[in-house]
Amino acid sequence: MSRTCQVTGATPGFGHHVSHSHRRTKRRFDVNVQSRTYWVPSLRRNVTLTVSARGIKTIDQRGIEAVVAGIRARGGKV
Repeated sequence: MSRTCQVTGATPGFGHHVSHSHRRTKRRFDVNVQSRTYWVPSLRRNVTLTVSARGIKTIDQRGIEAVVAGIRARGGKV
């Protein structure tokens, strides 16, 4: 599963582990992604979205209808 939010489009960031001796090795900062199921009245079905914590807050503020419309406008699959 790719660690990408369907609502905000957040993707993993990259950086370094820095040891005590200051050696640097690559690391990855993953997005806090959750799988959530929402009822969408206009589609008359449940929709499972992969959303970040910020994406969940966005759905709470704007509503699932507006968020799903935005995903579909971008050409995303719902």
